[in-house]
Amino acid sequence: MADIAVEAHNLTVSYHHKPVLWDVDFQLPQGSLIGIVGPNGSGKTTLLKSIMGLVQPDSGYVEIFGKPLEQVRARVSYVPQRESVDWDFPISVREVVEMGRYRPGRLLRRLDSTDKAIVRQSIARVGLEAFADQQIAQLSGGQQQRVFIARALAQQADLYLMDEPFAGVDATSERAILQLLAEMKVAGKTVVMVHHDLQTVQEYFDWVLLLNTRLVACGPVSSAFTEDNLRQAYGGQLTILSKVAHLVEEHDFPVRDRSKKQRT
Repeated sequence: MADIAVEAHNLTVSYHHKPVLWDVDFQLPQGSLIGIVGPNGSGKTTLLKSIMGLVQPDSGYVEIFGKPLEQVRARVSYVPQRESVDWDFPISVREVVEMGRYRPGRLLRRLDSTDKAIVRQSIARVGLEAFADQQIAQLSGGQQQRVFIARALAQQADLYLMDEPFAGVDATSERAILQLLAEMKVAGKTVVMVHHDLQTVQEYFDWVLLLNTRLVACGPVSSAFTEDNLRQAYGGQLTILSKVAHLVEEHDFPVRDRSKKQRT
């Protein structure tokens, strides 16, 4: 396998004494687009937060680029779920993206011309130049999601952790995010993303991690995203899986008609 971006060993995390992740082991390769897939409550968001150091494990550990998070934190960027953000906070698109240029120990310094150029470029890459001075509350859901991706881009990290970046976004934003992901992969970046749409897994990702509290499978989509593994991950939710399993078997995942997707 390629060089390792993220590695977990015996990772167990619980909330109120109830395990959310249980004895999870995996290795994720650098320079790949990686989807974390599983049913609701399977520990997907908790896994991202564990990698990012936002929750503490009961046991086990995570390494990033072969080192503890504290030694490589500047190389890691996190894009949370859009629903977890207070979008009424009075701040502009530009100011949000500027946050990506600050580092621990340098929070009070002024941004220089290089920082400002990177901020402008990051906003342009997500197609929001015309909205740079608008308050984030005035944006659509898809535009808000792109703002936080622009902030992550401004950080110029090597590993990007994204929690359902396609959730609730319009078709234009989804296309823009997909194009960015392709560009990031070409640049050697690693993207690890919680994803809920099983029909697009083969279309979007190189690698998949199937999770349901325990690790079900982790590997290239071609070998890990199988009918048996889906059934293990989703258990009795066979109504959801019946069509997906058939499509996996036939290797014929259709591209969704994004023109019918509800705009937000």
